[in-house]
Amino acid sequence: MTREEAALKLGIHAYAWCSEWSNDTLDLIDRTKSLGLDFIEIPLMVLDRFDARAVKQRLEEVGLLACTSTALLDGYDVTSDDPDVRRRGVEYLKACVRATHDIGASLFTGVTYSQHVKPARKRPDERTWELAAACLREVAVYARSLGVNLGLEPVNRYESYLLNTAEQALRLIDMIGEPNVVIHLDTYHMNIEEKDFYQPARLAGDRLMHLHLCENDRGIPGTGHVDWDGLFRALGEIRYEGFAALESFVDVTDNMHTWTWRKLAPSGDELIREGSRFLREKMRQYGLGGEAA
Repeated sequence: MTREEAALKLGIHAYAWCSEWSNDTLDLIDRTKSLGLDFIEIPLMVLDRFDARAVKQRLEEVGLLACTSTALLDGYDVTSDDPDVRRRGVEYLKACVRATHDIGASLFTGVTYSQHVKPARKRPDERTWELAAACLREVAVYARSLGVNLGLEPVNRYESYLLNTAEQALRLIDMIGEPNVVIHLDTYHMNIEEKDFYQPARLAGDRLMHLHLCENDRGIPGTGHVDWDGLFRALGEIRYEGFAALESFVDVTDNMHTWTWRKLAPSGDELIREGSRFLREKMRQYGLGGEAA
């Protein structure tokens, strides 16, 4: 890597191997390191079983970075008309921020702005946006006190009625008004909602801190029709140095919607080997590093 190149951090979402995080899956940290990746993304869907001390110890022993993510479920919707539900959502997000800090990480992201797969019957109105902004402002202030960035991941129309595009994420960030709120783009969702892959990354610019690098079917990157050159050209132009995780799902889970009705790759390891080989070549091509950790 030349001195002029940015250094994108390439990692993997733990759901490529497991359907739920626990101390029984701590070995995935070692496995991620052995596959030459820079970080692991750890889901916080089941916080009562999350052992931050054990995770931090293993990360430090192995020498691996981490970020965390979640999706708000029913009963924790920060855009709910019920103030008690909104309060539960804020407290849950704060607990996720604390868990992120406690493992030594600085990025917590995901569908943090509204209930995932909310059974909506109409488009969100201005009050919906204002509720999301007010709740996330409180979470962001708390996160900033712990040195944690709060990410917003736009997802497709079937999974959220609020944020589907980078432009909408920027609107909510402006409404929140806190400097540690950032954008998390996902190529699987971009393939449905965006007009292309270049413009959203350029639009996000220095607000972009995380990416999910998925093929259009969530299979191995490079085997479908995602415009990887368009995306990586934009990342090279903005000199992106944030996180970028391969994301696929090994199975259907009972703690979030994954819709994994068939095998998306022969195994999690093969998805990583073939996907990271393809992605590292794109990184080298567009001046974003590309050497294995």
